Amino acid sequence: MIHYSLVCRQTHEFDGWFASSAAFDQQVASGLVECPVCADRGITRGLMAPNVPAKSNRRADVVAVAPSAPEPAQSVAVAGAAIPDQVRSALQKIRAEIERNADYVGPDFADEARRIHNGESDRRAIYGEATPEQAEALADDGIAVAQIPWVSRADS
Repeated sequence: MIHYSLVCRQTHEFDGWFASSAAFDQQVASGLVECPVCADRGITRGLMAPNVPAKSNRRADVVAVAPSAPEPAQSVAVAGAAIPDQVRSALQKIRAEIERNADYVGPDFADEARRIHNGESDRRAIYGEATPEQAEALADDGIAVAQIPWVSRADS
């Protein structure tokens, strides 16, 4: 998975995760990427800082996604208010992309991410559940982890 900083024509900035650079280009060309603020589909990549590891010159060799535990969509809030429809839609699209492009490993997320990092399992994108402590330990070891609010699917 590749993390991009994205910008719409209205200069709203947001992040996106893609299976590859080609997947990003294809999704933008197909109109599948839109700004979560204004729904503009004129999206380009923004400036990104390089990923420079702090502990050594070794790059992290696995990117893993750990959604927070599944919750009913109505229980997720932004600054104490219900999630705006555009944000909920963006989160549903992110969930669909993760489910389409990554392997679900459930509560074994932390262990499988560590096995991938150590070369004991095939390198691939994964998602599942992890405690905040597990996610922090993975990040401390140079294993990229992102927590994503897990809203209900768009089709449910």
